[in-house]
Order: sequence, then structure tokens, then C-alpha cells
Amino acid sequence: MPLETEARAQVRALIADLKPNDGDLLIALHRVQHRYGYISREAMEVVAEQLDLFAAEVYGATTFYSEFRLEPPAATTVRWCSGPACRLRNGTGIRDAMLATLGLQTLGEQTADGRVGLTVGQCNGTCELAPQVWVDRTEDHSSRVVGQLTAARAVRLARALRDGTDADDV
Repeated sequence: MPLETEARAQVRALIADLKPNDGDLLIALHRVQHRYGYISREAMEVVAEQLDLFAAEVYGATTFYSEFRLEPPAATTVRWCSGPACRLRNGTGIRDAMLATLGLQTLGEQTADGRVGLTVGQCNGTCELAPQVWVDRTEDHSSRVVGQLTAARAVRLARALRDGTDADDV
């Protein structure tokens, strides 16, 4: 059995009420991610031990569901709207401009310093703001919509977030 670290003890306490064979794997994974922002390998091992599962089963569930993260989230996550209204109004151009400005290859990545990540988001029904992105800050759990973007405005937003400068007026 691996050495009991403080992190392992915290995860164990977080899921202490869950029992083996009760179908609680997803509940455990949700709790861990909600608490830490992602699910570490060490946390997966604790979940497996607590629920009497193979580590491979926990890893399989964690990687199967796209909502679970295996690495800490970026300090700021930009969610690009992939809805039809945004796509019709050059949303893919907005996405590509932000990817290039941030030095990323594809959605789901984050900058090397962990400052900014760019992911895909589903339409939130505010199509009058198309094309749009949502800027989510991990530290204070704040979120805001930045809408009616142009490629130039998207580049300014990405630069401000990348450089750690005020992006609130972009």
C-alpha cells in the first residue's frame, strides 16, 4: 500500500461515506474534481482503494468522460462557443485567431505557463451576442461572456489574458 500522504488522506476523507459495490464511482470522481479542479493519479488510486476497484477501472471512467480533467485547470479558461449562430458569424475564425495568439494547436490545450486554456463550449442561448466566448477564472470562480467578437478583438482578448493584463475592457 502506498505511503499515506496528506493529499491521499484528504481524498479519503472526501469520499469516506462511499462504499464498494454501490455504483459510487462517478460520485467520487465528481467530488474530487469539484474539490481540486482535476483528478490526479494519486486521487484515482485512493478512489480505487475506497471503492474496491482496479485502478484501471477508475482511470477508464475518468478518461471516458470529457468533463473530467487529469491535469490542473488553467488559471483562466476561455470557452469558445461552437453553436450554429457563432459559427455562422465567423466563430471558427475567432477560435483560430485565439489559438494562434495563445500558441496552442487545438482546443483543450493550455499555455505552457498554465495561465490560459482554450476549450469548446456548447451554445448557451445568447445567440444575439454571437460570436462569443466565456472567460472563466479558476481563482475566484468568476465567469463572463465576451460577445460580438471580431478576429481583432479576439486577438486583443487572448493577448491580454496571455500577458496577465486587464482583459475586462476588451
